[in-house]
Amino acid sequence: MANKADFIYLASQSPRRRQLLEQLGVRYELLLPDAHEDAEGIEAVLPSEAPTTYVQRVTGLKLDMAVQRLKRRGLPPAPILCSDTTVALGRTIYGKPADEQDAERMLAELAGHTHRVLTAVALGGARKREQALSVSSVSFAPLSPREIKRYVASGEPLGKAGAYAVQGRAAVFISKISGSYTGIMGLPLFETAELLTHFGIKI
Repeated sequence: MANKADFIYLASQSPRRRQLLEQLGVRYELLLPDAHEDAEGIEAVLPSEAPTTYVQRVTGLKLDMAVQRLKRRGLPPAPILCSDTTVALGRTIYGKPADEQDAERMLAELAGHTHRVLTAVALGGARKREQALSVSSVSFAPLSPREIKRYVASGEPLGKAGAYAVQGRAAVFISKISGSYTGIMGLPLFETAELLTHFGIKI
């Protein structure tokens, strides 16, 4: 049965996800983590975990935490949207860099190669939930250590999976993209729109 709510909760601190959701014209309210929640801790990679398994597991955990948050705060019921993006080269997972040195390492490893960007989206609540996955390919041109250092010094790579933002200065490094541009940004609009429609949310 379709959900009767005319809005959703967005459980994400990403301004890019907010911007993309606004493109769909969907009413939303933010449902951000409390100070005591270990929002970053759930993003730890398990030993030998495949990138697809990882990004879907983390997105599911984000939704679990958001459902508890909604209940704890006594807020009106509505579907909750969660998403997680990871970058993978082979089976190696590249999350958010710990610092500038880590960002330089990631970019040096991605330079001159084609990697995957996986974004999982989950929508729902305690009783009903659905999930979708977007997988895209991004080819980086070879990069010199100087180019990498200059980009990292801009501050843009910090807080980004794979240490880059496709919609930012890193665009000049990208020779080819195959897949969902909005998925690479952090919220694949085609898959998200399908999930919202399943829950009776008007686009």
